[in-house]
Amino acid sequence: MTDSEVKLEESWKTALGAEFSDPYMGELRRFLLSEKEAGKRIFPKGSEYFRALDLTPLDAVKVVILGQDPYHGFGQAHGLCFSVRPGTRIPPSLVNIYKEMQTDLGIEPARHGFLEHWARQGVLLLNSVLTVEEGKAAAHQGHGWERFTDAVIRMVNDRCNGVVFMLWGSYAQKKAAFVDQSKHLVLKAPHPSPLSAHNGFFGSRHFSKANDFLISRGKEPIDWRLPPVADQ
Repeated sequence: MTDSEVKLEESWKTALGAEFSDPYMGELRRFLLSEKEAGKRIFPKGSEYFRALDLTPLDAVKVVILGQDPYHGFGQAHGLCFSVRPGTRIPPSLVNIYKEMQTDLGIEPARHGFLEHWARQGVLLLNSVLTVEEGKAAAHQGHGWERFTDAVIRMVNDRCNGVVFMLWGSYAQKKAAFVDQSKHLVLKAPHPSPLSAHNGFFGSRHFSKANDFLISRGKEPIDWRLPPVADQ
């Protein structure tokens, strides 16, 4: 995968140029092509691999939320962690995110799981691995995406100031352990999965804490309230 082949928002394409020219990205591209040639269905579609970066330019990042893998069910993943397409059932972890937002900010839970409204305001909804095989969670781990998304986080850490990192669960916390807490606000809580949300995700108040921090840095807070979308 070379820089000239990649369709990507310009600030990220410039910042990550060295990654695209590195041999590991070529190996990743060959892996994805071989999987498709074998008849395997890959999510999200190719034009949405970098959707999180396309919607949230590097200089616009205010908040980073880290996920692990795309959803592996048909019609769910579209390139943003925790988000699903309009008309798709809201996943259990996102249901719990909405519950915490209601407790924290008094926001009634949305009737859909489409989070592009957040991304367009500067919330980088980044999965660690950007593709998955249908029906096989974690099928594409260990093929290079983790190295690429480490570079994304490193760019935010180095080139931005006053970003809020919402690290939910041990995986996200380990991945972003190098973030400079003298420059950024790092918020940690258990994952919002039904298996762990009651261990401290509920009551963490990350959404209000994030906005308080952004305001203290002279930035516009995030409007966490999601507008209605078609196909609810």
